[in-house]
Amino acid sequence: MPSVALAVTDGMLHYELSVAIEIFGADLTHIVDPWYDFSLCGSGPVRIGRFRLEPDHGLDQLAHADTVILPGWADTDREPPADLVEAVRAAHTAGARVASLCTGAFVLGAAGLLDGRRATTHWAHTRELARRHPAATVDPDVLYVDNGDVLTSAGKAAAMDLCLHLVRLDHGSANANKIARRLVIPPHRDGGQAQFIATPLPEPGNHPLSELLPWALERLGQPLTVEDLARQARMSSRHLARHFRHLTGTTPLQWLHTQRIRHAQELLETTNATVDTIATATGMGTATTLRRHFHRSVGVPPDAYRRTFRPQQPAPHLQLGS
Repeated sequence: MPSVALAVTDGMLHYELSVAIEIFGADLTHIVDPWYDFSLCGSGPVRIGRFRLEPDHGLDQLAHADTVILPGWADTDREPPADLVEAVRAAHTAGARVASLCTGAFVLGAAGLLDGRRATTHWAHTRELARRHPAATVDPDVLYVDNGDVLTSAGKAAAMDLCLHLVRLDHGSANANKIARRLVIPPHRDGGQAQFIATPLPEPGNHPLSELLPWALERLGQPLTVEDLARQARMSSRHLARHFRHLTGTTPLQWLHTQRIRHAQELLETTNATVDTIATATGMGTATTLRRHFHRSVGVPPDAYRRTFRPQQPAPHLQLGS
Protein backbone atom coordinates (compact mmCIF):
# COMPACT_ATOMS: atom_id res chain seq x y z
CA MET A 1 0.00 0.00 0.00
CA PRO A 2 1.68 3.27 -1.10
CA SER A 3 1.75 5.92 1.61
CA VAL A 4 0.85 9.58 1.14
CA ALA A 5 1.60 12.19 3.80
CA LEU A 6 -0.04 15.60 3.63
CA ALA A 7 2.13 18.22 5.32
CA VAL A 8 0.01 20.80 7.15
CA THR A 9 0.78 23.99 9.00
CA ASP A 10 -0.93 27.28 9.79
CA GLY A 11 -1.45 29.54 6.79
CA MET A 12 -2.18 26.94 4.13
CA LEU A 13 -5.01 27.19 1.59
CA HIS A 14 -8.02 25.03 2.42
CA TYR A 15 -9.04 24.33 -1.19
CA GLU A 16 -5.78 22.61 -2.15
CA LEU A 17 -5.76 20.84 1.22
CA SER A 18 -9.27 19.47 0.62
CA VAL A 19 -8.36 18.36 -2.92
CA ALA A 20 -5.53 16.19 -1.60
CA ILE A 21 -7.71 14.75 1.18
CA GLU A 22 -10.57 14.03 -1.23
CA ILE A 23 -8.34 12.04 -3.57
CA PHE A 24 -5.76 10.40 -1.33
CA GLY A 25 -7.59 10.39 2.00
CA ALA A 26 -10.97 9.05 0.87
CA ASP A 27 -11.77 5.35 1.02
CA LEU A 28 -11.61 4.39 -2.66
CA THR A 29 -10.91 0.71 -2.18
CA HIS A 30 -13.96 -0.05 -4.30
CA ILE A 31 -11.91 1.33 -7.21
CA VAL A 32 -8.38 0.28 -6.21
CA ASP A 33 -7.62 -2.11 -3.35
CA PRO A 34 -5.36 -1.38 -1.60
CA TRP A 35 -5.67 2.39 -1.95
CA TYR A 36 -3.29 4.80 -0.17
CA ASP A 37 -2.15 4.79 3.44
CA PHE A 38 -2.94 8.45 4.07
CA SER A 39 -1.91 10.66 6.99
CA LEU A 40 -1.83 14.30 8.04
CA CYS A 41 1.52 15.43 9.37
CA GLY A 42 2.14 18.65 11.30
CA SER A 43 3.93 20.05 14.31
CA GLY A 44 0.65 20.53 16.19
CA PRO A 45 -3.02 21.56 15.78
CA VAL A 46 -3.40 23.62 12.61
CA ARG A 47 -5.72 26.54 11.87
CA ILE A 48 -6.60 26.82 8.17
CA GLY A 49 -9.13 29.56 7.54
CA ARG A 50 -12.23 28.66 9.56
CA PHE A 51 -11.08 25.05 10.01
CA ARG A 52 -8.97 23.38 12.68
CA LEU A 53 -7.03 20.19 11.95
CA GLU A 54 -5.46 17.67 14.29
CA PRO A 55 -2.49 16.00 12.53
CA ASP A 56 -2.05 12.24 12.84
CA HIS A 57 1.72 12.50 13.15
CA GLY A 58 4.52 14.99 13.58
CA LEU A 59 6.46 16.41 10.64
CA ASP A 60 9.19 13.81 11.16
CA GLN A 61 6.78 11.21 9.74
CA LEU A 62 7.14 12.79 6.29
CA ALA A 63 10.48 11.00 5.91
CA HIS A 64 8.66 7.63 6.07
CA ALA A 65 6.13 8.39 3.30
CA ASP A 66 6.33 7.36 -0.35
CA THR A 67 4.73 10.64 -1.43
CA VAL A 68 4.60 13.99 0.38
CA ILE A 69 2.00 16.60 -0.64
CA LEU A 70 2.43 20.34 0.10
CA PRO A 71 -0.84 22.32 -0.17
CA GLY A 72 -0.91 25.98 -1.20
CA TRP A 73 0.77 28.58 0.99
CA ALA A 74 -1.51 31.60 1.65
CA ASP A 75 1.03 34.32 2.41
CA THR A 76 3.85 33.98 -0.11
CA ASP A 77 5.51 37.12 1.29
CA ARG A 78 6.23 35.20 4.50
CA GLU A 79 8.89 32.51 4.66
CA PRO A 80 7.52 29.01 5.36
CA PRO A 81 8.21 27.60 8.84
CA ALA A 82 11.75 26.30 9.18
CA ASP A 83 10.63 22.98 10.69
CA LEU A 84 8.34 22.33 7.71
CA VAL A 85 11.07 23.19 5.21
CA GLU A 86 13.56 20.92 6.96
CA ALA A 87 11.07 18.05 7.21
CA VAL A 88 10.26 18.28 3.48
CA ARG A 89 13.96 18.33 2.61
CA ALA A 90 14.58 15.30 4.83
CA ALA A 91 11.67 13.42 3.24
CA HIS A 92 13.06 14.01 -0.24
CA THR A 93 16.53 12.91 0.88
CA ALA A 94 14.94 9.73 2.28
CA GLY A 95 13.50 8.96 -1.16
CA ALA A 96 9.99 10.44 -1.03
CA ARG A 97 8.30 11.81 -4.11
CA VAL A 98 7.39 15.40 -3.21
CA ALA A 99 4.55 17.32 -4.85
CA SER A 100 3.37 20.88 -4.25
CA LEU A 101 -0.08 22.25 -5.03
CA CYS A 102 -0.40 25.89 -6.09
CA THR A 103 1.87 28.10 -3.94
CA GLY A 104 3.15 25.10 -2.01
CA ALA A 105 6.00 25.44 -4.51
CA PHE A 106 7.42 28.18 -2.26
CA VAL A 107 8.00 25.54 0.42
CA LEU A 108 9.83 23.34 -2.08
CA GLY A 109 11.86 26.34 -3.17
CA ALA A 110 12.85 27.14 0.40
CA ALA A 111 13.94 23.51 0.80
CA GLY A 112 16.18 23.84 -2.27
CA LEU A 113 14.20 21.20 -4.18
CA LEU A 114 13.47 23.45 -7.17
CA ASP A 115 17.12 24.24 -7.91
CA GLY A 116 18.02 23.01 -11.38
CA ARG A 117 14.44 21.88 -12.05
CA ARG A 118 11.42 23.14 -13.98
CA ALA A 119 8.57 24.24 -11.76
CA THR A 120 5.29 26.11 -11.79
CA THR A 121 2.81 27.65 -9.39
CA HIS A 122 -0.31 29.81 -9.62
CA TRP A 123 0.20 32.19 -12.56
CA ALA A 124 -0.13 35.22 -10.26
CA HIS A 125 2.93 34.10 -8.27
CA THR A 126 5.27 32.70 -10.93
CA ARG A 127 7.30 35.89 -11.22
CA GLU A 128 7.91 36.03 -7.47
CA LEU A 129 8.81 32.33 -7.35
CA ALA A 130 11.35 32.87 -10.14
CA ARG A 131 12.77 35.96 -8.40
CA ARG A 132 13.15 34.20 -5.07
CA HIS A 133 14.58 31.00 -6.53
CA PRO A 134 16.66 31.92 -9.60
CA ALA A 135 18.19 28.44 -9.83
CA ALA A 136 14.76 27.08 -10.77
CA THR A 137 13.22 27.33 -14.25
CA VAL A 138 9.71 28.62 -13.54
CA ASP A 139 7.17 27.98 -16.30
CA PRO A 140 4.08 30.22 -15.95
CA ASP A 141 2.18 28.59 -18.83
CA VAL A 142 1.57 25.00 -17.71
CA LEU A 143 -0.82 23.20 -15.38
CA TYR A 144 1.83 21.09 -13.70
CA VAL A 145 5.43 19.94 -14.04
CA ASP A 146 6.60 16.38 -13.35
CA ASN A 147 10.33 16.00 -12.65
CA GLY A 148 9.87 12.47 -11.34
CA ASP A 149 10.77 13.02 -7.70
CA VAL A 150 9.62 16.65 -7.51
CA LEU A 151 6.28 17.80 -8.95
CA THR A 152 4.60 21.21 -8.88
CA SER A 153 1.16 22.38 -9.97
CA ALA A 154 -0.45 25.66 -10.88
CA GLY A 155 -3.36 26.99 -8.83
CA LYS A 156 -6.80 25.75 -7.85
CA ALA A 157 -8.19 23.28 -10.45
CA ALA A 158 -4.64 22.40 -11.55
CA ALA A 159 -4.07 20.93 -8.08
CA MET A 160 -6.73 18.35 -8.91
CA ASP A 161 -5.00 17.67 -12.24
CA LEU A 162 -1.69 16.96 -10.52
CA CYS A 163 -3.31 14.71 -7.89
CA LEU A 164 -5.01 12.68 -10.62
CA HIS A 165 -1.70 12.56 -12.48
CA LEU A 166 -0.12 10.96 -9.39
CA VAL A 167 -2.95 8.43 -9.22
CA ARG A 168 -2.45 7.71 -12.93
CA LEU A 169 1.26 7.04 -12.33
CA ASP A 170 0.55 4.76 -9.37
CA HIS A 171 -2.62 2.95 -10.45
CA GLY A 172 -3.06 3.48 -14.17
CA SER A 173 -5.17 5.66 -16.43
CA ALA A 174 -8.34 3.57 -16.18
CA ASN A 175 -8.52 3.92 -12.40
CA ALA A 176 -7.64 7.62 -12.51
CA ASN A 177 -10.51 8.13 -14.96
CA LYS A 178 -12.92 6.30 -12.64
CA ILE A 179 -11.97 8.67 -9.84
CA ALA A 180 -12.38 11.67 -12.13
CA ARG A 181 -15.89 10.51 -13.02
CA ARG A 182 -16.66 10.12 -9.32
CA LEU A 183 -15.57 13.74 -8.81
CA VAL A 184 -17.53 14.87 -11.89
CA ILE A 185 -14.48 16.41 -13.55
CA PRO A 186 -12.75 15.84 -16.91
CA PRO A 187 -10.59 12.69 -16.77
CA HIS A 188 -7.37 14.32 -17.92
CA ARG A 189 -5.78 17.66 -18.67
CA ASP A 190 -2.22 17.36 -19.85
CA GLY A 191 0.41 19.04 -17.68
CA GLY A 192 1.67 21.11 -20.60
CA GLN A 193 -1.75 22.63 -21.21
CA ALA A 194 -2.05 26.38 -20.69
CA GLN A 195 -2.91 27.11 -17.05
CA PHE A 196 -4.91 30.30 -17.49
CA ILE A 197 -8.41 29.50 -18.77
CA ALA A 198 -10.95 32.29 -18.69
CA THR A 199 -13.92 30.10 -17.68
CA PRO A 200 -14.34 27.11 -15.37
CA LEU A 201 -13.93 23.61 -16.77
CA PRO A 202 -17.01 22.83 -18.91
CA GLU A 203 -19.82 20.86 -17.38
CA PRO A 204 -22.09 18.60 -19.46
CA GLY A 205 -24.77 20.59 -21.29
CA ASN A 206 -23.35 23.94 -20.25
CA HIS A 207 -21.08 24.94 -23.16
CA PRO A 208 -21.06 25.02 -26.99
CA LEU A 209 -19.10 21.75 -27.24
CA SER A 210 -21.27 19.74 -24.84
CA GLU A 211 -22.54 17.44 -27.61
CA LEU A 212 -19.38 17.43 -29.71
CA LEU A 213 -16.91 16.16 -27.10
CA PRO A 214 -18.80 12.91 -26.27
CA TRP A 215 -19.42 12.41 -30.00
CA ALA A 216 -15.70 12.66 -30.73
CA LEU A 217 -14.74 10.37 -27.82
CA GLU A 218 -16.97 7.66 -29.28
CA ARG A 219 -15.15 7.96 -32.63
CA LEU A 220 -11.49 8.09 -31.67
CA GLY A 221 -10.80 5.19 -34.04
CA GLN A 222 -11.88 7.27 -37.01
CA PRO A 223 -9.59 9.71 -38.88
CA LEU A 224 -11.36 12.81 -37.56
CA THR A 225 -10.29 16.20 -38.85
CA VAL A 226 -10.98 19.72 -37.65
CA GLU A 227 -13.44 20.04 -40.51
CA ASP A 228 -15.27 16.91 -39.30
CA LEU A 229 -15.54 18.34 -35.81
CA ALA A 230 -16.67 21.73 -37.09
CA ARG A 231 -19.29 20.14 -39.30
CA GLN A 232 -20.65 18.08 -36.40
CA ALA A 233 -20.70 21.16 -34.15
CA ARG A 234 -22.38 23.21 -36.89
CA MET A 235 -19.82 25.99 -36.76
CA SER A 236 -16.82 27.18 -38.74
CA SER A 237 -13.35 25.78 -38.08
CA ARG A 238 -12.31 29.19 -36.76
CA HIS A 239 -15.18 29.33 -34.28
CA LEU A 240 -14.50 25.73 -33.26
CA ALA A 241 -10.86 26.52 -32.52
CA ARG A 242 -11.90 29.56 -30.47
CA HIS A 243 -14.35 27.49 -28.39
CA PHE A 244 -11.76 24.75 -27.83
CA ARG A 245 -9.15 27.24 -26.70
CA HIS A 246 -11.67 28.96 -24.44
CA LEU A 247 -13.01 25.77 -22.84
CA THR A 248 -10.04 23.38 -22.82
CA GLY A 249 -6.99 25.61 -23.22
CA THR A 250 -5.80 23.71 -26.29
CA THR A 251 -6.56 23.14 -29.99
CA PRO A 252 -9.06 20.62 -31.41
CA LEU A 253 -6.32 18.40 -32.87
CA GLN A 254 -4.21 18.48 -29.71
CA TRP A 255 -7.28 17.60 -27.64
CA LEU A 256 -8.00 14.67 -29.99
CA HIS A 257 -4.40 13.53 -29.79
CA THR A 258 -4.46 13.57 -25.98
CA GLN A 259 -7.71 11.59 -25.85
CA ARG A 260 -6.27 8.98 -28.22
CA ILE A 261 -3.20 8.54 -26.05
CA ARG A 262 -5.36 8.20 -22.91
CA HIS A 263 -7.60 5.67 -24.66
CA ALA A 264 -4.50 3.72 -25.69
CA GLN A 265 -3.38 3.70 -22.05
CA GLU A 266 -6.71 2.26 -20.92
CA LEU A 267 -6.64 -0.43 -23.61
CA LEU A 268 -3.07 -1.39 -22.69
CA GLU A 269 -4.10 -1.66 -19.04
CA THR A 270 -7.37 -3.54 -19.48
CA THR A 271 -7.07 -5.71 -22.62
CA ASN A 272 -4.69 -8.13 -24.31
CA ALA A 273 -5.10 -6.38 -27.66
CA THR A 274 -1.96 -6.07 -29.78
CA VAL A 275 -0.35 -2.69 -30.31
CA ASP A 276 -1.50 -2.87 -33.96
CA THR A 277 -5.10 -3.38 -32.84
CA ILE A 278 -4.89 -0.56 -30.32
CA ALA A 279 -3.38 1.73 -32.96
CA THR A 280 -6.46 1.10 -35.12
CA ALA A 281 -8.89 1.50 -32.20
CA THR A 282 -7.38 4.85 -31.21
CA GLY A 283 -7.09 6.33 -34.68
CA MET A 284 -3.28 6.23 -34.71
CA GLY A 285 -3.28 4.09 -37.85
CA THR A 286 -0.15 1.99 -37.39
CA ALA A 287 1.75 0.50 -34.49
CA THR A 288 4.79 2.54 -35.47
CA THR A 289 2.83 5.79 -35.23
CA LEU A 290 1.28 4.80 -31.91
CA ARG A 291 4.65 3.82 -30.45
CA ARG A 292 6.22 7.12 -31.48
CA HIS A 293 3.44 9.34 -30.12
CA PHE A 294 2.87 7.21 -27.02
CA HIS A 295 6.54 7.27 -26.06
CA ARG A 296 6.69 11.03 -26.62
CA SER A 297 3.58 11.69 -24.49
CA VAL A 298 3.86 9.09 -21.73
CA GLY A 299 7.63 8.65 -21.55
CA VAL A 300 7.74 4.88 -22.12
CA PRO A 301 6.84 2.60 -25.07
CA PRO A 302 3.40 0.92 -25.08
CA ASP A 303 4.84 -2.52 -24.26
CA ALA A 304 6.71 -1.20 -21.23
CA TYR A 305 3.60 0.67 -20.07
CA ARG A 306 1.55 -2.51 -20.35
CA ARG A 307 4.05 -4.47 -18.26
CA THR A 308 3.78 -1.82 -15.55
CA PHE A 309 -0.01 -1.77 -15.31
CA ARG A 310 -1.08 -5.20 -16.54
CA PRO A 311 -3.66 -6.72 -14.16
CA GLN A 312 -2.78 -9.92 -12.34
CA GLN A 313 -5.66 -11.78 -13.97
CA PRO A 314 -5.82 -12.24 -17.77
CA ALA A 315 -7.58 -9.25 -19.33
CA PRO A 316 -10.25 -9.58 -22.03
CA HIS A 317 -9.36 -9.26 -25.67
CA LEU A 318 -10.48 -6.06 -27.38
CA GLN A 319 -13.39 -6.46 -29.75
CA LEU A 320 -13.42 -3.74 -32.37
CA GLY A 321 -16.76 -2.51 -33.60
CA SER A 322 -17.66 -2.28 -37.23
